[in-house]
Amino acid sequence: MNSNQILEHFRQTDALLEGHFILSSGLHSPQYLQCALALQYPMDAAKFGRAIAEQFIEAKIETVASPAIGGLVIGYEVAKASNVRFIWTERENGVMTLRRGFSVKENERILVVEDVITTGGSTRECIAALESRGAKIVGAASIIDRSNGAADVGVPRISLVSLDVPSYQPGDCPLCANGEIAVKPGSRK
Repeated sequence: MNSNQILEHFRQTDALLEGHFILSSGLHSPQYLQCALALQYPMDAAKFGRAIAEQFIEAKIETVASPAIGGLVIGYEVAKASNVRFIWTERENGVMTLRRGFSVKENERILVVEDVITTGGSTRECIAALESRGAKIVGAASIIDRSNGAADVGVPRISLVSLDVPSYQPGDCPLCANGEIAVKPGSRK
């Protein structure tokens, strides 16, 4: 499965949107990737999960972790393809943390998986929450990297597709300057 095939899947499932969007980071962008639509069929999610897992065979991963909510489906599929356990972090009072009884062992080898990376913020928060509990983060992965490799999450990372999609601070957004109304289609309001 190559980048063009993945992007075509996103187009066919209406998961690649064009317009004026407010991203979960607060940035504005002319494109939005709604991974929930691209992953709504289990066979598709499994295919993406296997493609990521194959790139980490030699990493001796013990666990896959994802930040909720966007990373849950793909993280689970990567864990399934890797035959390891899956856990997730979520925000509590605005801080990313392990909840629901999840724990990690000292130096547990964890791969952090996200659906889309723009700035890397959620991935960094997930990594920090896990490292604060003693985990060893061996890498990070996503289906889509909107930063075209620029986002730094503090560990080596891969993506199945790397795009150069512009994003703007709200005050510098040319779409706002043109009077276009921004919408926020994601999970965080």
